[in-house]
Amino acid sequence: MTGTPLVVRARRVVTPDGERPAAVHVADGRITAVTDFDDAGPDGSVTLDHDEVLLPGLVDSHVHVNEPGRTEWEGFASATRAAAAGGVTTVVDMPLNSIPPTTTLTGLEVKRAVARGQISVDVAFWGGAVPGNTAEFVPMLAAGVVGFKCFLLDSGVPEFPPLDPAGLRSALTALAAVDGLLIAHCEDEATIAAAPAPEGASYAAFLASRPEAAEETAIGLLLAAAAETGARVHVVHLADAGALPALRRARAEGVRVTVETCPHYLTFAADEVPDGDTAYKCCPPIRQAGHREALWQALADGEIDLVVSDHSPCTAELKRLDVGDFGLAWGGIAGLQVALPAVWTGARARGVPLTRVVELMSAAPARLAGLPAKGAIAVGKDADLVAFAPDEAFTVDRLEHRNPVTPYRGRELTGVVRRTWLRGTEVDGVPRGRLLDREGT
Repeated sequence: MTGTPLVVRARRVVTPDGERPAAVHVADGRITAVTDFDDAGPDGSVTLDHDEVLLPGLVDSHVHVNEPGRTEWEGFASATRAAAAGGVTTVVDMPLNSIPPTTTLTGLEVKRAVARGQISVDVAFWGGAVPGNTAEFVPMLAAGVVGFKCFLLDSGVPEFPPLDPAGLRSALTALAAVDGLLIAHCEDEATIAAAPAPEGASYAAFLASRPEAAEETAIGLLLAAAAETGARVHVVHLADAGALPALRRARAEGVRVTVETCPHYLTFAADEVPDGDTAYKCCPPIRQAGHREALWQALADGEIDLVVSDHSPCTAELKRLDVGDFGLAWGGIAGLQVALPAVWTGARARGVPLTRVVELMSAAPARLAGLPAKGAIAVGKDADLVAFAPDEAFTVDRLEHRNPVTPYRGRELTGVVRRTWLRGTEVDGVPRGRLLDREGT
């Protein structure tokens, strides 16, 4: 796509070198120069309001779109509209909850065909690592997947079975040979099986059903297998701060591991979750406030690499709000559209600067997914830009998600996305997004 030349000026622009006044020059969808604010360029300019900051478009590397097969949960059109409304210009789709799952080259081709022509932002894809599919890894990497996702316990859907310890080592051995990346949902099935079963409206009972030890045991298994094979691994959606020391030790020993957490673990705390409000159910669960604050500290210390939404919606019926039973409800938080304001609300309250939030939610996910054209306002990058009003408060109400059941509804957050540009063209409802491969093209 070739766009009209554009200059966007702002008194506050977040660049890789920090925040400063600047004019961002765009031609053919790419950033061609970042100059002084007073440089409007020969074609005029768009000047942001005094209360707005120009950010790079966010990259959300953990989004469950669910199409095809469960499009009634979420689809490419609705998910990417929500992304654009929240300042997210690139999403990486997870390989499960669609039918077929993205565990074969054929499944990837089906997913890409369905997405094409629907998307308001750019979309890349994770492949899935399931028992017996290692022969699919190289063909799927060649076709553009950015890496592979696995579960170390039941995923919740039968078409995406988990890897046992032998299967995990097999997948990592295959990926180490091509320097591929494995990202893992780390909860231990045996630990959860030994815990009380979740049932009823009590959030405390649900939390007890998925104890901290489940995360720590599974992360330990992943780290040991990564050390044995030399493969690159990534821990998704960390909720348990108790796993941080093991991750720290593994890195010190040379294990190539990164880790993410999510806005809901940084925003909510277990003692604030109302009994029966199953919109809060996710796995691993939202834990106590001590975990939340320790995760924030780990972000400040650089021990957590990125923050992404883990947008995992479903229909209202599957959330079982009618009975409020945490044992029956589907587990997943819908939060793609509000990820940036949710994180920024918590960050500004703790003195974390906006530049750090941008690093965690744009540059770092772009690096994880191997998308070099994304994640920064810099020459040569895609001109994915966001006009963000960091001091404007709002109450979460209307959302573009197909099913807007979310624990954020009615919550006051700070930080409003006012405009979003994808490769230099303002997002306006026309589906101009591209399907990306590992090189971001």
